[in-house]
Amino acid sequence: MNSTSFQFVRSFVCALLLLLFCLPAIKTKAANAPRPNVLLILTDDQGYGDISSHGNPYLKTPVLDELAESGARFDRFYVSPVCAPTRASMLTGRYHLRTGVTGVTRGYENMNPEEITLAECFQQGGYRTGCFGKWHNGRHMPMHPNGQGFEEFFGFCGGHWNTYFNAPLEHNGTPVSTEGYIIDVLTDHAIDFMEENQRQPWFCYVPFNTPHSPWRVPDENWNHYNGLGLDAKAQCAYAMVENIDDNVGRLLESLEQTGQSQRTIVLFLTDNGANSDRYNAGMLGRKGSHNEGGVRVPCFIRYPGRIPANTTIQEISAHIDLLPTLLEFCFVERPAGPPLDGVSLVPLLTQRNSDWPERMIFTDTFRSKSGLDKMNGAVRTQQWRATTSRGQWQLFDMQNDPGQKKNVAAEHPELVADYAQAFEEWFASTGATEIGERPIPIGHSSRQQFELYPCESELIPGHGEGISYTGDTTNGFANCWIHQWTDPAAYPEWKLDVLEAGEYEIELEYTCHRNDVGVEMEVSIGDQTTSVVIPKAYDPPLDEKPDHVFSYNYQTKASWAKITTGRMKLPAGSQTAQVKIKHFARKGIERPAQGIDLRVVRLKRVE
Repeated sequence: MNSTSFQFVRSFVCALLLLLFCLPAIKTKAANAPRPNVLLILTDDQGYGDISSHGNPYLKTPVLDELAESGARFDRFYVSPVCAPTRASMLTGRYHLRTGVTGVTRGYENMNPEEITLAECFQQGGYRTGCFGKWHNGRHMPMHPNGQGFEEFFGFCGGHWNTYFNAPLEHNGTPVSTEGYIIDVLTDHAIDFMEENQRQPWFCYVPFNTPHSPWRVPDENWNHYNGLGLDAKAQCAYAMVENIDDNVGRLLESLEQTGQSQRTIVLFLTDNGANSDRYNAGMLGRKGSHNEGGVRVPCFIRYPGRIPANTTIQEISAHIDLLPTLLEFCFVERPAGPPLDGVSLVPLLTQRNSDWPERMIFTDTFRSKSGLDKMNGAVRTQQWRATTSRGQWQLFDMQNDPGQKKNVAAEHPELVADYAQAFEEWFASTGATEIGERPIPIGHSSRQQFELYPCESELIPGHGEGISYTGDTTNGFANCWIHQWTDPAAYPEWKLDVLEAGEYEIELEYTCHRNDVGVEMEVSIGDQTTSVVIPKAYDPPLDEKPDHVFSYNYQTKASWAKITTGRMKLPAGSQTAQVKIKHFARKGIERPAQGIDLRVVRLKRVE
């Protein structure tokens, strides 16, 4: 070896040793550096076209437009076709089927409690964590937000809420009353959380529940869209989005006023396509569809100093990518757990990587009462969207045909075959067909009372149509109740998982017409039974709801009667709960004439 070569080798070795020596210090410095806050805003049923900068001819969203310009705008960002699956994927970085989420109601929205969420990652990384809005991944502990890493929760857990003004909500499991429009109230509490936790990093998740129906918005916003020739649903949706834009502005203004703006990552996205037929940028499909219009949504992210302003990300990306992206930005490690499906988008956002690999993003939508059936789905690449409906595949060139007007499957059979095989292999890997019953957990140590709601029950039919849910008579729908219960042979049934043995007092919330006074209500759990005779009438009318578009699915009653049936000592393990009409105390009456309404069965722990 000559002297020149020797000097080069020695210099290289010295440089390598110096780098190895410094790596721990570099890593420690990164870990100890001030970590950014994270404000994650998710809206409900706001489509890609519900943004003025996306070409909407009616809507003005100046705050969201400015947010997109101040950071990065994702041009092809994908979520699931409906609410709960998107939330599960976004919070875990995993496709929703892996998390146990397969639908939006009847317990199908429940995320497996062992999943590792963004909140749990941030909480273990020293962050304060808060969620303010619609959860929709399980209302029972440990699937409740407080059981999934959120220290603070203010909002509701179901798939929708019936009342948007002066809504009854919950704070960490305790019912609370509110005043004002629901989104304004949620914003108030999110701002309080951000301002009260300035001394340490925080993760603030704000899942707004509009523009999801019911179709109700403040008159001030509604009136801005009078005279434009819009149908009532489109007008209300745009008015709701305008209200959202105002409240996002309030959140951002709070960051400015408290000096936190420069050290806060702000991320905005929506959970699926538009929930009515309105402007959607010429795309095929809307909410519930596996086509482009059902799953392509707006997504903006701002991180001053790290993400250049006016950045546009052309590469396809999805909800599953947000967890690894945010964790990398914040120097937070994910605890050991099942593998992620998403990838960190930091190289794209910081313009460090111009050679981004080709990838496939999968979509699947299905749910049947008897189990899981593979019905509809899609594979999205940078150029192609391959869709399947009941085994029939179609193929669309999204670069040259973004409106999906021409099916070119016959011209590219080899591509269709490849995507069909990839979809089959992906679906098999999720374990979705092995998802069984979703029993309701009862007895978690952090709670003192537990509710069984009608939407989670199975209605066992009697001799006729003597029992139903309100609104949708065949499937329980979030906040429905059992209605027109006149058949003693019919009854609701719940599957339970008693986590902790104990003694519980059983309470019913009900209404009863005066002609039905004297009916005996029997509650059984396992081999134990309690019963009570309804002593007096309580039959308030439905609340008058001045919604802009009426829907039977959003009925409410101002109040309910409560009655205790007795106590039970429940062992731990699987149990079945039933409520039945037995007989009348008054002679000569065999069955209710008007029908009993049942809102909830409540189990209260007896100390």
